[in-house]
Amino acid sequence: MISIYTDEDVDVLLKPLLIAKGYYVFTTHDEKMLSKSDKEQLEHAVKLQCTFLTHNRVHYEKLYSEFTKDNKEHFGVIVATRRNVYELARRIARLLEFHTPDSIKNRLLYI
Repeated sequence: MISIYTDEDVDVLLKPLLIAKGYYVFTTHDEKMLSKSDKEQLEHAVKLQCTFLTHNRVHYEKLYSEFTKDNKEHFGVIVATRRNVYELARRIARLLEFHTPDSIKNRLLYI
């Protein structure tokens, strides 16, 4: 099962919705990572072995490129368009139905 770590811009209501669908979800608030840099957030997701979920396309595309260039592994990055939290939960769950932790590793995905 894929575990998810959410950026601080992701609505906290998403966590219980994804937990109800069977996913493990960690938030920046849970992990006391509020106001940390984007790089620190992604590195923390790696430490937790979680796929990182964000709305911040520009910064995380850049970080993804840096990680790839430096051959640093991560557990995937999902960039999500802002939308209704229920719709977002549905789309994330649908996307993750087709992935395993290995198939999403080191990938950048968009929903």
